[in-house]
Amino acid sequence: MTTLRVLQFITPNGFYGAERWVIALANNLPGDHLLCDLAVTRESDDQDLSVAEYYPREAGEVHYLPMKGRFDPRVVGQLVEVIRRRRIDVIHTHGYKSDILGWLAARRAGIRCVSTPHGYSGKVGWKLAAFIRLGTYLLRHFDAVAPLSEELVDDMRRFRVPDRKVHFIRNGVDLKEIDGLRQQLQLTSPEQQDNHRTLGFIGQLIPRKGLPDLLNAFDRLHARFPELRLQLLGEGRQRDELEALASGLESADAIEFLGFRHDRLERLAGFDLFVMTSSLEGIPRCMMEAMAMEVPVVAYDIPGVDQLVDDEQTGLLAPLGDVDRLVAQCERVLSDASLVATLRRQGRERIDQDYSAARMAREYERLFLQLLDRSPAQVSPGEIR
Repeated sequence: MTTLRVLQFITPNGFYGAERWVIALANNLPGDHLLCDLAVTRESDDQDLSVAEYYPREAGEVHYLPMKGRFDPRVVGQLVEVIRRRRIDVIHTHGYKSDILGWLAARRAGIRCVSTPHGYSGKVGWKLAAFIRLGTYLLRHFDAVAPLSEELVDDMRRFRVPDRKVHFIRNGVDLKEIDGLRQQLQLTSPEQQDNHRTLGFIGQLIPRKGLPDLLNAFDRLHARFPELRLQLLGEGRQRDELEALASGLESADAIEFLGFRHDRLERLAGFDLFVMTSSLEGIPRCMMEAMAMEVPVVAYDIPGVDQLVDDEQTGLLAPLGDVDRLVAQCERVLSDASLVATLRRQGRERIDQDYSAARMAREYERLFLQLLDRSPAQVSPGEIR
């Protein structure tokens, strides 16, 4: 009997959905018979490598791979060295760069390779678009591709990935982390006595998140609810533009750009309402976390979001780009305590039933074993480090 050894590989671009997903998976894989290492590229001195810093050491080792520039084929050799030294069975990649480099390393090392697509950017420059096209082309040559949403399954068909290689494993959120924090906050946090209520957003400050709509909607809401404040957690290339837009609004003093926060879940627990105005998502992890935290959600009705939100039950929806409807839905949450109670309860139930990281990890373990022609009985428990 042998130990199952997996290498997660990601080229971090901050500490957002894909990076947090990698940690959630590692936290929920069975540590008694499965080793799960992490490899990350180190691309610059100011790169955010939080995914490596927060990676659970009980899951496996973390490997830092120096990378010169935005794309460096020498990383392939570094990956092969890690694979051989750690006797890795499966490399599991996340994102177009890691897909390209990871596939090349897997072929050179003679191991299985799995990709999990987390979503694709919309309008990008020609150079980035070329890399994305190469990454999506290579997906058809992976041993397995595990998209997180039905929309991404459709993308795999568009990219001509053979159906036999596509394994839909629904996204999941780490309830161990969230419930542990909720319990801690209940024990240590006094009741808030201020009169403020907080509308919040967590994610990258980039065009596909539609944040000008969120700012404009908040400005209208603030006119009716002057105690309301808006907190935006995250970084991105659009931050300066968004801060300039916010500074010209009547509600400017009530808007906070908090940047990247290590205490994002603590901040999320303090939101009265989570709002998402994205035009393109997979299944958004930040929204799953909000629902698991029992924070009511309002969002544009787009693929991915519609897998989480049943309108009027687990959250409220507005048509994409309809700021008037978005404002109206937010006003309902801010004015109707009975509706809030329903959204809190049913939102959490949706996550418990369909979107836990524990369920997701079990399905990935089965996929890895299937690729190696192993059954659970052939995987040995015990010390695997």
